Amino acid sequence: MTREIKLNELTELLETATYPLPVETARTEFDDVQLVYADGSERLASLLARVNDEQFASPDEAQSSIYSAIPVEGVGEPGQSEGEG
Repeated sequence: MTREIKLNELTELLETATYPLPVETARTEFDDVQLVYADGSERLASLLARVNDEQFASPDEAQSSIYSAIPVEGVGEPGQSEGEG
């Protein structure tokens, strides 16, 4: 059964793991998680395959690495920047 997790729920999910957490272990542990973006969704395991780290030391480090691998259209409206306005 697939668990759908929104981006704002990612921190809570990552805090359920034991650290340090190898990325390969995270891919297995979160294989059933579908990460829901602002524009679509993606399996968390697929996203973790694009992360350059081998291991996460903490939930914060895991979240930072995951966020850096999310497509730009996944975090808001295309072309939108939180710094503009």
